[in-house]
Amino acid sequence: MESNNVKNLPKAYSPKEVEEKIYKLWQKSGFFTPKIDHKKKPFVISIPPPNITGSLHMGHALNNTIQDILVRYHRMKGDVTLWVPGTDHAGIATQNVVEKELKKEGLTRYDLGREKFIKRVWQWKEKYGSRIIDQLKKLGCSCDWTRLRFTLDESYSKAVRTAFVHYYNKGYIYKGPRIVNWCPRCHTAISDIEIKYKPQITKLYTFKYSKEFPISIATTRPETKLGDTAIAVNPKDKRYKKYIGQEIKTNFLGVNLKIKIISDRNVDPDFGTGALGVTPAHSMVDFEMAQANDLEIINVIGPEGKMTDKAGPYKGMRVNQAREKIVQDLKKQGLLEKVEDYEHSLSLCDRCGTPIEPLISEQWFVKMKELAQPAIEVVKKNKIKFIPKRYKKIYLNWMENLKDWCISRQLWWGHQFPVFYCSKKLEESKNKKAKLKINEKYFVVSEEKPKKCPFCGKCDMVQETDVLDTWFSSALWPFATLGWPEQTDDLKYFYPTTFLCTAPEILYLWVARMIFSSLEFMKTIPFKTVYLHSTVLTKEGRRMSKSLGTGVDPLELIDKYGADATRFGIIYQTTRDLQAIHFGEEALLASQKFINKLWNIGRFILTQDPISPCQRGRCPKGRGGGSNTQNLTLQVITRRVTKPNTLTDKWILSRLNNVIKETTNLIEKYELGKAEHLIYEFIWHEFADWYVEISKKEKNIPLTKEIYLTLLKLLHPFIPFSTEKIYSYFNKQKQQLLIFANWPLIKENLIDKKSEKDFKIIQNFIIKLRNIKKENKINPSQIISVYILKKESKYFNLIQKQRKIIEHLSKTKLKFVDKKPKGVKLNFKNIEVFIITNN
Repeated sequence: MESNNVKNLPKAYSPKEVEEKIYKLWQKSGFFTPKIDHKKKPFVISIPPPNITGSLHMGHALNNTIQDILVRYHRMKGDVTLWVPGTDHAGIATQNVVEKELKKEGLTRYDLGREKFIKRVWQWKEKYGSRIIDQLKKLGCSCDWTRLRFTLDESYSKAVRTAFVHYYNKGYIYKGPRIVNWCPRCHTAISDIEIKYKPQITKLYTFKYSKEFPISIATTRPETKLGDTAIAVNPKDKRYKKYIGQEIKTNFLGVNLKIKIISDRNVDPDFGTGALGVTPAHSMVDFEMAQANDLEIINVIGPEGKMTDKAGPYKGMRVNQAREKIVQDLKKQGLLEKVEDYEHSLSLCDRCGTPIEPLISEQWFVKMKELAQPAIEVVKKNKIKFIPKRYKKIYLNWMENLKDWCISRQLWWGHQFPVFYCSKKLEESKNKKAKLKINEKYFVVSEEKPKKCPFCGKCDMVQETDVLDTWFSSALWPFATLGWPEQTDDLKYFYPTTFLCTAPEILYLWVARMIFSSLEFMKTIPFKTVYLHSTVLTKEGRRMSKSLGTGVDPLELIDKYGADATRFGIIYQTTRDLQAIHFGEEALLASQKFINKLWNIGRFILTQDPISPCQRGRCPKGRGGGSNTQNLTLQVITRRVTKPNTLTDKWILSRLNNVIKETTNLIEKYELGKAEHLIYEFIWHEFADWYVEISKKEKNIPLTKEIYLTLLKLLHPFIPFSTEKIYSYFNKQKQQLLIFANWPLIKENLIDKKSEKDFKIIQNFIIKLRNIKKENKINPSQIISVYILKKESKYFNLIQKQRKIIEHLSKTKLKFVDKKPKGVKLNFKNIEVFIITNN
């Protein structure tokens, strides 16, 4: 680091000149990498792994700032602190990015073939995959980068295969037909979180299947009605009561249907005709009805988004084409009764924007009933704490109504299933033009590919082409990142982790799955506390989105205000239990001004601070260099250099220790926004506005410096770059970084309520004098005479004793008199005070 002589200290903090250099110093120090110490209990966070396709957004900025504050705080407390970083392979997202690149070249993944396509994705990952990591460093994240993990690295892949084989051997994994969210463009099943919803006005069509059919139905998707196998009505609806239990055969536009009339209390009698056409193959709700009523399931829409041969005369048409043709045919046959506008949300693939088709597909599933129960019990017994508390109920409600988990994706990028088929049997199946039935006769589940086929003894076994849902591998994150399934030293010491901070929208998809996975494989909880942070919205309360033009790029904010002001400004706007933040940039500007205020206080102290013996070249014997230099520096910076002799000193030290106490308590309760407000108010409106100004009169610079350095330590977890830089100017031997400093201890013996109360009286008196000058339009810097009538009282005595600081801060000359003079009178604590305004 450059010379830290006060003459070299700039007039304002310059983030662009400082932050990158500071971060390199931190990394070089090795302090991000903890050493195992069995005498101490570790504090551990595993970062929610961002996608390798990702770029830092406001949610990331908030989440990772929260984590970094806690990590830095616990390091300063002396805890063995580990923050495990890593990235997620993000199956569908990454595959789509690379497919878009291929499209520009006039190619598809099928032109390359699976092996070459995966190689191409790895090349993309090597080029762009570390971008998000670099951005986290720019934010100041103090992760242990020596333990960086990726969900597709070799050791992690081994953990995934081990988990799959374990589940399969316990009978938890099976393959079968189920309704899934299907993307016709990506050709894969996708999870609920990979769907976005677009409000739109569509048409609601009311019609009958045929003229003879007794019931009319209403739908926005008449093309799916070719696959109807029932009509559901509310059991209390008198209009349809006589039909319940009947099965009616009919011909619907050339397709023969058998429609069973069933009752379901969830059917709304006021929607449409009150009769709901049930299409089990193309609606999640209808599929459940089919399961409950043993209905036939007919797929009329295929995986390409085209009508199947079950659609009769509409076979091969695209969904929208089929809809238009069916509406025309309904009109021709006199079956269409009504068409009206209807507003609803269209489900789209989050990656490519294609409308989602719920359809029946052969997929792999994990049975959830037995896995869910232990994960419910640990939360009920409060072994895992949710913040805010309301998420406990939400979690339990979801876990208690859990369905089997679809874990297969029809992608190429990801963890390929460790399932191996007899290729001879597969070939026989193709020759017979029949789909191979999945059973133990023709495939094996193994962590490694069998060298010899156990069925025919000759063939080269073929691996299952499906890959695992990204959340399957992410569910192992708390322990797989520490070396599992190997019993590593890291796993033994750092597991379970302490704290998880993540977004509420992945409570089910990730948090719940980590809990049941950890209980299954590690037999204990993965973390003790789950903090679900606020959603960051625009100032107007809108969702932040690049496509909507409402996105805010935190990297641009860092470039404009610096990382510290960005961090401080985001956290300043939060409260722990707040559901959403209406983000405003004004808080970042205020934070930037606050950091410069802090900087300028440091400049003032440095200009007043006596030069140390070492600066004069007269270091004490044996302490001029080497390892002892660091110890001396620590002594110079951290030892208490003076005693509180004045009321002002007693007041500020009492307030400081109260602030340390409250800040520590707030951080322990994860009330980080409140902690920032507390420190901000203390530094600006007590330390700077009062104590520093008084110190100019009382000349107690050593104590001012001691308090200031303590405040730098309190602020370091929140604004690490600027505090580190300022601290370096006080560290004359350039050996000790602030990141190594201990968290300030609370000195209970210095908390002095009487001194605080007395000083508050002095503050109020000074404010009264200032207000009188303002009311009488007297220049604030003009010194005026203030006459105080002598009186025996504790308040009079207090004012008399604190005469110098009152005069200094109010720009007055106090005169204690026996008789009332002429002038403006004010009463303060039953003391008569007079001001001669024409002085």
